[in-house]
Parts: sequence; C-alpha cells; structure tokens
Amino acid sequence: MRKVAIVGGGATRCGKRKASWRDLVQEAGKAMFESVDNLSPKDVDSLIVGAAQPERFVFQAHVAPMVAEYLGITPRKVIARTELMCASGQAAIRYAWACVATGLADVAVAFGVEKMFMPDMAEAQTNMTCVLDREWDGVNGLSAPPFFAMTAQRHMHEYGTTKDQMALVSVKNHHYSSLNPFAQFQKEITVEDVLKSVAIAPPLNLFDCSGITDGAAGVILVPAEDAKKYADTPMYVIGSGQASIGNAINNFASLTDWVPLKIAAKEALRSAKITLDNIDIAEVHDCFTISEIIEYEAFGWCEKGEGGKFIEDGQPYIGGKVAVNPRGGLLGCGHPLGATAILQAIDILQQFKGAVPKGRLVNDAEIAVAHNLSGAANVHSIVIYSR
Repeated sequence: MRKVAIVGGGATRCGKRKASWRDLVQEAGKAMFESVDNLSPKDVDSLIVGAAQPERFVFQAHVAPMVAEYLGITPRKVIARTELMCASGQAAIRYAWACVATGLADVAVAFGVEKMFMPDMAEAQTNMTCVLDREWDGVNGLSAPPFFAMTAQRHMHEYGTTKDQMALVSVKNHHYSSLNPFAQFQKEITVEDVLKSVAIAPPLNLFDCSGITDGAAGVILVPAEDAKKYADTPMYVIGSGQASIGNAINNFASLTDWVPLKIAAKEALRSAKITLDNIDIAEVHDCFTISEIIEYEAFGWCEKGEGGKFIEDGQPYIGGKVAVNPRGGLLGCGHPLGATAILQAIDILQQFKGAVPKGRLVNDAEIAVAHNLSGAANVHSIVIYSR
C-alpha cells in the first residue's frame, strides 16, 4: 500500500448560517482548492462525501454527485457518500485514504457537510432520535442529551465525578474556540456560566452540550511521494482504528467503560507504530463534557475514574500531559455532523504548519490523533496524523 498525505483543506465558519447547503459546499470547496498549489478541480479523480442526515435536514438524497458538481469535480475513479452519523466525515477520510493507498484513486477529496438549523428547532432535535434504534431506544426519547446524561450520572455514581469537573472541560474548549475564527462559539466562559446555563438533561446543562451547527469542510489526499508538489508542509496519515460493540442501549455491559474506543485506539497506535506518549495533539469527540472525560480514561492518559481529576489538574491543556482539543472541540466549534472530523483534520494540518493563533498553538507538534464517536458511543473511529 502507498503512503498517503493530506496536502490542503478548507472550511466554512461554523454556526447558524444563512448560507444554503449548496452555498456551504461551495464556500468550503473554494477555500480547499485555494489552500493547495498546482492543483485544480479537474485533477481530482475521486470524491467521498460525509453527510449524516441531509435527507432529513435539507430533504436531499444522492448528495455526492451534487457536491462533485458544485466543486467542479468530475470523479472518474471513485465517488461515494459515507453515513456514520457523527463520524460520517471520519469515514469519508478513511475511505479516501484507503482508495489512495491501494491505488484505486490518485487525487481524492474527502468532504463533509451538514446544515442542521431548520425553521423549527423541534424538528432538528427530532431528527437526532433517528441515531438510535428507533423501535427500542428512539421511541423512548433516548436522543443524545438523555443518553449522555445517563452516562454522566453513572460516572458520577461510580467515580465521584462532579458537575464542576465536567464544566471545566467546557471552559477549556471555549477558551481555545475563542481563538478560532472558524468556531461557532467565540467567547470564553466560566465554570459558573456552565453551571447556571439552562438544564438540558440533568446533570447536563446547555454549556455541557455541543451545538446544532451548519458547516462544511474538505481535504485533499494524494500519494505521499507526490505531496511536495502541492504543499510545503503536508500531513501524513500513519495509522487508523475503528471498532463497534453493540447498538441497543439495554445490551451495553457498561455506560462508562467505552470498550470500542479502547479497541480502536489500540489498533490505531499499533498501525502507526507509536505509543500514547508520542501524541502531541488529541482532537477527541467532546459532544458532551462527560464524553471528553471518559475519553481521557479510555485512551489511557489517566486511570479509569480519574478523568475529572485529569481536567481539574490542567493535564489536557497545552503544556499539560497532552493538548486535548486545542481547536476548541465540538463544544466550542460546534458539531456539523458530516464535517466535524474533516474540520479536526484541517486544524491539525494548520497546527503542523504553525498557522494557528499563538494562544492555541502546540509548539513543535509532530503527531496528532483525531477521534470521533457515533451513535450511543458504540462506534469509535480514529485516524493518526504526522507532520
């Protein structure tokens, strides 16, 4: 298999946008092609589009050919759409990487887009109940906030995790997103702000939750031997892992022990031939504050049950044990489902170039991990990048 590099990427600003779904595609696509030298849309032979629910959010199916048309691409080797809910963009990157690595494609675009704001917010929220088993969990209202609220309650019960500790995750990520011009939320907040925000699903308040978001992003992947034709500082895909265990919540052995994340992380580290200590940046899936706390533990940066103390001690800040979500995470940047993983990849590329604001720059970063979960934390997908 060939080694693969990401040579450029472009994105929209995330948030509540007046731009249509099509506008978002073209805005991100223009930025993507402008980020790369010596490459134009006609050079792209393959396109993988990550989109979670365009059928429900914008009433549009068969979106990959539409994206190709709006970007001016004529795919002649591979074209497909990936749907893995919150990890749809991660799936697009992994498939594009696999296509280039095997020679099925030579220049591939992994693109993600979601327009989640609808005229009626209740409809947008109802759409999210489609994620879980409709006949078992969906009909009982177990969309994301109630499920992660149960997870938080259980973690608090088992390990003594506090609402203040969870709030610290949001404070950290909003601090970094305040320095990110592409982020949905660009103001710093305090622990008190989190605790006083509107209750969504106890113990989770509004600022414990990532936002409904519009956004799009794309990256360009080529064989590593060609990378320097297009970029002075390409980013290499060096490892990946993915795992899924169970689906219906009543079949879970534990709410707080994310076994599929452990399996995916082990495989990603093995395939990249690195250890956890080699990772400088970790972009993890903080859809809720409790998620990031459990991810510290499942990756192995701290012992099980010590995630609350890990954030309390400042370990996931830049300068701590590992810089977790210096982009601002989903809590600060928003979560446009199909685009999230691609936004993570673009920010890691910018970190490697030293092209992010000083206040969130991880100096001399060489290796980064990007992680996404989907469903009821039963699917976990990971890609490891190197400078």
